[in-house]
Amino acid sequence: MKNYKVDKIRNVALLGHGGSGKTTLTEAMLYTTGVIKRMGKVEDGNTVSDFDKEEISRQFSIGTSVIPIEWNNSKYNILDTPGYFDFSGEVISALRVAGGAIIMVDATSGVEVGTEKAWKYTEERKMPKIIFINKMDKENVNYDKLIKGLRDAFGKKIAPFAIPIGEGVDFKGFVNVVDMIGREYNGKECVNVDVPAGMEDKIAPIREMLIESVAESDEELLEKYFEGEEFTTEEIHEGLRKGVLAGDVVPVLVGSVVNNIGIHTLFEMTSDYMPTPKDMHNGEYEGVSPDNDEVIIRKVDEKEPFSALVFKTIVDPFVGKISLFKVYSGKLTKDMEVLNANKDEKEKIGSLFMLRGKNQLECDSIVAGDIGAIAKLQYTETGDTLCDKSAPIKYHGIKFPEPCLFLAVEPKSKGDEEKIGTSLHRLTEEDPTFVVERNKETKQLLIGGQGNMQLTVITNKMKNNFGVEVDLVDPKIAFRETIKGTSSVQGKHKKQSGGAGQYGDVHIRFEPSTEEFEFAEEIFGGSVPKQYIPAVEKGLRESMEKGVLAGFPVVNVKATLFDGSYHSVDSSEMAFKIAASLAFKKGIEKANPVLLEPIMHVEVLIPEEYMGDIMGDMNKRRGRILGMEPTGDGYQRVIAEAPQAEMFKYAPDLRSMTQARGSFTMKFERYDEVPAHLAQKIIEAAKQED
Repeated sequence: MKNYKVDKIRNVALLGHGGSGKTTLTEAMLYTTGVIKRMGKVEDGNTVSDFDKEEISRQFSIGTSVIPIEWNNSKYNILDTPGYFDFSGEVISALRVAGGAIIMVDATSGVEVGTEKAWKYTEERKMPKIIFINKMDKENVNYDKLIKGLRDAFGKKIAPFAIPIGEGVDFKGFVNVVDMIGREYNGKECVNVDVPAGMEDKIAPIREMLIESVAESDEELLEKYFEGEEFTTEEIHEGLRKGVLAGDVVPVLVGSVVNNIGIHTLFEMTSDYMPTPKDMHNGEYEGVSPDNDEVIIRKVDEKEPFSALVFKTIVDPFVGKISLFKVYSGKLTKDMEVLNANKDEKEKIGSLFMLRGKNQLECDSIVAGDIGAIAKLQYTETGDTLCDKSAPIKYHGIKFPEPCLFLAVEPKSKGDEEKIGTSLHRLTEEDPTFVVERNKETKQLLIGGQGNMQLTVITNKMKNNFGVEVDLVDPKIAFRETIKGTSSVQGKHKKQSGGAGQYGDVHIRFEPSTEEFEFAEEIFGGSVPKQYIPAVEKGLRESMEKGVLAGFPVVNVKATLFDGSYHSVDSSEMAFKIAASLAFKKGIEKANPVLLEPIMHVEVLIPEEYMGDIMGDMNKRRGRILGMEPTGDGYQRVIAEAPQAEMFKYAPDLRSMTQARGSFTMKFERYDEVPAHLAQKIIEAAKQED
């Protein structure tokens, strides 16, 4: 593939609800431009962008794939993103390097949750976008209703650029109201036709709406509009381009990607209205010096020093690690040595290529604004900056969502622990929204992600790519034990049968404390010699690791050594340590021991209409609502506290309660007493495990 100058490149993300046709659109684009001879189908598992085993078996995208396409002397890097919400990290990383977005809408479903999310992502980033209504050839499709639904959801920015010719099964094309050209499908391809008679009444109000948008983009044009003068085609295009780039106008196109209707127009619109890398951020990027965080500006120009951001990593068991990157400035060529500014390590560039799905297209260089790939980088991870060694710069990384569902990993075969660790490490390189951590207390290996589907895909990849089979189970809870009362007890250890004897005798008072553990001594008259007191403390500290109720660690206890006795020959540090542990067991049992559970601070972000359901559900989980605050976009932030034991399955439950519109974050707050009826069950279960 040849190199294109920055003003001939468009980096465009495909967004939308699962099943809206994003992957099929990439097939139609490849077919239209002659790259493939026949279009693949998602259900047949033969599309260019869904090449992963998991994607083929599940029939939906799991990772973002980059599909470079050449059309009309320009290059389009199409980033086909997953619609399934568990893989939102893939969407976020794609949007980081895209200049614009095409939001796919299924004509039979209208605005779905995935449409809303895609809109929200692009609005937050002030990203220009086009909406493409797909599947216009399906039955019971009502164009006017679709446009009304889009306008109700997203406001006046929605600007229809095309009106369908025929509806449902009779859909055969559309009128482009900007250029006033008809496009009809003749069974093989779309051809230009005259605007069909009788459509003027439909076209007039829509075209008038567009002309108003054009007028508002420029003061001179506004004057011309008020004076009743006609705009030239160039003025219309220029005005609309300004409006689209500013995010004030969102063109709506119609088509059927399966029948290849609307693909040429989508290419033209992308060329006319989507930004080149130079149009973004005023043609420059802001980074910092890795040494002192001083701000550095780089222009999107191949004459500038080289810099790039790695936005995705693919772990291939055969090829190794592939890093996908976008060049922000300068030019990357084969055999260059570059600096990884995040790791402060040098990387040698071997083969340089572009990925089209899984196919590697070899190239000599990648220039500013373009997207490329490198294999086998040693230190580089997603979010890292690669740059010229003599002109270092670091761009801010990619902010991925925090994991909200954790499950424990257990090997199916003994001896697989090491293989599990290695494979999970490799998979975290590929997916930064997925984390692995070991809970020191419960000794479990935990994996965390956005939902059940993501974690299931991870375990399948472990099996298929690394030959390791695991089970996913609920994590254990790190309970604690403490006391609510006070007790004074004696602990006496006396052994005098044959050989050297052992003798230690302590009297200890136990009471609640605000600190994890306090030790004090009130010994008078040397009843316990000074040299044995540290052994008493050590014996107590070791005993704190296993409580008397269910063997959980004990916290918030004060122990005061107030009396005791010793033997001049038989006493030893070990004897006093054992005496202290005997006193501990007796003393805690007598001081009203209770079980404690971790309480989490939870913040839930939901549309207002789900408020009642969320609050009712939180009460069922023994949670407490602490407050609510509107976020200004029809959403509410609910702040609550709830026991960790009730929150393990909150991610899928919240998703089903809110049709996937809700999200939440959770962090540990403190320990609280477990209600008595539940404590008994936990104690019994813990004793059975022992």
